[in-house]
Amino acid sequence: MTGDTGATGRNPPAGHGRYGYSPIRGRKPYDWPGGRRLAVYVGLNLEHFAFGEGLGAELAPGGPPPDVLNYAWRDYGNRVGAWRMLDLFDRLGWPASVLVNGALYGYCPELVAAFRERGDEIVGHGWTNAERQGTLDEAAEAALIADSTRVIARHEGRAPTGWLGPWISESGVTPDLLAEQGYRYLLDWCMDDQPVWMNTRAGRLLAVPYPQELNDIPAIVGRRMGAPEFADMIVDQFDEMLEQSEQGPLVMGIALHPYLVGQPYRLRHLRRALSHIEAHRDRIWLTTAGAIAEHCRGLPEGVVP
Repeated sequence: MTGDTGATGRNPPAGHGRYGYSPIRGRKPYDWPGGRRLAVYVGLNLEHFAFGEGLGAELAPGGPPPDVLNYAWRDYGNRVGAWRMLDLFDRLGWPASVLVNGALYGYCPELVAAFRERGDEIVGHGWTNAERQGTLDEAAEAALIADSTRVIARHEGRAPTGWLGPWISESGVTPDLLAEQGYRYLLDWCMDDQPVWMNTRAGRLLAVPYPQELNDIPAIVGRRMGAPEFADMIVDQFDEMLEQSEQGPLVMGIALHPYLVGQPYRLRHLRRALSHIEAHRDRIWLTTAGAIAEHCRGLPEGVVP
């Protein structure tokens, strides 16, 4: 019996109030540009980490600080891996949503500039991935968002419209703070295959699907998946979602980190997976997260759940 919680005398579990339940079956249909039904985007995480302190993924269990092994392994992504991936995107002619830590502009500005020159979307991704924003008090979190936004706007000529929290970390007011600072969408919530409107104290904010399954950190670092298996995941996800999209519009994101899939043996398999998608380019909308958000904002009221 849907919605029946009173008969037992128990209260429902705590909720968040950001969005209501909406089953994907029965929603109002709409198309992406060109009449396509599957939107595909790459979320490329460009991240900077503190030396000798703070958070960071590990290749192997870290020793006492400064843990040179894991710091240097992560830094490989900025020095080598991201550049190899840039070459791959150039070769395929693919756009990217580049999720940028604000600290990168001081550490390796050449890297961000290379993606800027391609015309890629720059998305806010905190100041550094050595910290979680969700552990901060409201004033400190608001300042972190403002500082990260300001440095991106200064270098890119405009503020980013989208945000992904470092480590997908949110406090109870993160969506409110983002909306109050002018953000139009966020990527932290992975509850759907379509964009969903979220409620904030400053109005609506769009949640664009960002994958936590089709994401190299949970797959490769968390579940120790090999490069061929991760590439197969991308291919299988694409093939299945392309079929499912005949029933309605879907978003397929691919979340990547250069210090992982930028390693040569993994890059070779990533190239195989992306080439498989490229062979079906005429049937999909290959785009950015920001373009997806803007398309949804232009749809009639009530179409986006």
